[in-house]
Amino acid sequence: MPVKIPAALPAYQTLSNENVFVMSLKRASQQDIRPLRVIILNLMPTKIATETQLLRCLSNTPLQIEVDFLQTVSHTSKNTAQEHLDAFYKEFSEIRTNYYDGMIITGAPVEQMDFDEVDYWSELCEILDWTRTHVYSTMFICWAAQAGLNYFYGVPKHKLPEKRFGVYRHDVLVKGESLLRGYDDIFYAPHSRHTEVYRADIEKVANLEILAESAEAGVYLLQDKENRRVFVTGHPEYDIETLATEYFRDLDKGLPISIPKNYFPDDDPTKAPVVRWRSHGTMLYTNWLNYYVYEEVPFNLEDTAKWLPHMGEKAARG
Repeated sequence: MPVKIPAALPAYQTLSNENVFVMSLKRASQQDIRPLRVIILNLMPTKIATETQLLRCLSNTPLQIEVDFLQTVSHTSKNTAQEHLDAFYKEFSEIRTNYYDGMIITGAPVEQMDFDEVDYWSELCEILDWTRTHVYSTMFICWAAQAGLNYFYGVPKHKLPEKRFGVYRHDVLVKGESLLRGYDDIFYAPHSRHTEVYRADIEKVANLEILAESAEAGVYLLQDKENRRVFVTGHPEYDIETLATEYFRDLDKGLPISIPKNYFPDDDPTKAPVVRWRSHGTMLYTNWLNYYVYEEVPFNLEDTAKWLPHMGEKAARG
């Protein structure tokens, strides 16, 4: 079954042209099935590109998925037309009484700032609190993973000496885990960040389990032991050209930037990059939907709060 999105959303035509199965709201309404409800808090500046990337990853499943997009009101996007936001995005006040099977919180280009210096940090904390009772399973990507780990468990982030930028080899650490079903022992994933979390800090939290890591890029994939929070420190949703776009953008601005590792053949930016992470990225989202959302969530979403276990969090800091 497809991702269920408005036909006017730019991603609809892009994905249809790629032969990705998407369904308009009108067509979906004719099917007698309860779709999974997923909400995406899109903090990326390139919102339309991120929408398309995530919807592409969510589409490879037999489940029908109804997607809402969420924006912050305490930060005004400078890179996305207001008309697009007005047409396709909701504010927290509009959805705070809703229940969702799953939620995705994206990365954001604010990782070099302290958390409480981010202009929407207080609003994000309110949303994170809300997920405890209104979302069954949440996936946190890149900076959002660092923010979620810090907020819920007190795990600090640390500055890197230089940007971690490229496509890195990762090793599966936990065999037989549903989130890793179908994985090879070794896989690749993109990273683009200036900060990281340390394995030693994560290991202090009994309720967290590291599932995959990279000898060069560090901890990559971890979860809480109730499978309700998944943290991904990289960008498995990235398109083939995303790292190239970031690289040439920073070059044009005169910013210090290294060639992304293991991305351009022979490290030659004149050559087209080769995708080696797409199957892993698709499988990650498919497994999350199938095993952590669909198989676990109650049929009546309003019963979600009754099902939620205690998750051994540290006191939240707003």
